[in-house]
Amino acid sequence: MSEEPSKMHAADWTDFKIGDESIAPGSQADVGLPITTLATGYDSQLAVRVLHGAKPGPTVFISGAIHGNELNGTAIVQRLAAQIDAGNLAGTLLLVPVANIFGFLTRSRYLPDRRDLNRSFPGSAGGSLAAQVANVFFSEIVNRASLGIDIHTAAIHRYNLPQIRIAAGNERLLELARAFGAPVIIESPLRDGSLRALADSEGVDMLLMEAGEALRFDRFSIQTGVAGVKRVLAHLAMIEQGAELLELHPSARSKKTQWVRSPRGGVSHRVRKSGDAVRKGDLLAAVTGLLGEDPEEILSPIDGIIIGHATLPVVHQGDAMFHIAQVEDAQRLGERIESLSDAIYAGETGGFAETLLDEDEVL
Repeated sequence: MSEEPSKMHAADWTDFKIGDESIAPGSQADVGLPITTLATGYDSQLAVRVLHGAKPGPTVFISGAIHGNELNGTAIVQRLAAQIDAGNLAGTLLLVPVANIFGFLTRSRYLPDRRDLNRSFPGSAGGSLAAQVANVFFSEIVNRASLGIDIHTAAIHRYNLPQIRIAAGNERLLELARAFGAPVIIESPLRDGSLRALADSEGVDMLLMEAGEALRFDRFSIQTGVAGVKRVLAHLAMIEQGAELLELHPSARSKKTQWVRSPRGGVSHRVRKSGDAVRKGDLLAAVTGLLGEDPEEILSPIDGIIIGHATLPVVHQGDAMFHIAQVEDAQRLGERIESLSDAIYAGETGGFAETLLDEDEVL
């Protein structure tokens, strides 16, 4: 883990070394870290852009596409790469647009060996393909940082409201999550073999962002992610807090979530979506037969905010349809999410708003 910036003086701030590269203060470099040899005989690499600031500060990594079909993180990293200048940065920023290049190329959550990279940490140099990727990512990226922000989406045919997930009981992570400013902060358990679990064991703080849907760019999620990462960097005094980052509404905090499943197989007619506030007994969807016969209603079992929903109308009995988080003042949160989303879409010129506004499991 990198040296604490409070113990570091400008005179001690030297080149940042990674792989075979040495990056001078105030400059950046794109580095390819060797992973393994492909079936073609050519080498594969983990791509990382290193922005080594002109002034001392912490080392932070931002990573996307640990699951290769979860693309919003890649878009967020691309925008950060275009907007942050190493000459105006304190500390070092490691931008990893695609952690799982193999799944990315095949549009798959997994690697070619059907392993989940986010269950393969810390990995090993002589292990499976997933273990080799995990080993390089851990030794070259995670092990150099004091904080990481890992960006995920929901699984295929699912959508997640932008949210930050943190380990329970860590006040430092809660502080950073609040600085990020996503609509919801969820305290969720660590899972063996995951990047979050490894980081926790190594003393590296980790924020996990969930936002959007697999194989899709989602404008609301991307804008929320870019603004959130920049707020965290500003909170750490790594970048200046620009005017576009000043407006921050408190995130709702949830310690309990609940999945709602389909009571029958058939065709789902959804009337609620992620970001909607619901009360116990509210209608979420109705599932009918193929001709629309025998509809069965799906009702919310709790008061809360919908943080994830299935996007595919065809369902089997028992399919997870909605993910609801218990939060205080869900109605106000739902109104805030709607206004943020409207502002982002209304303010677009050529694809994205000019002003920055405000790990999902396969079930």
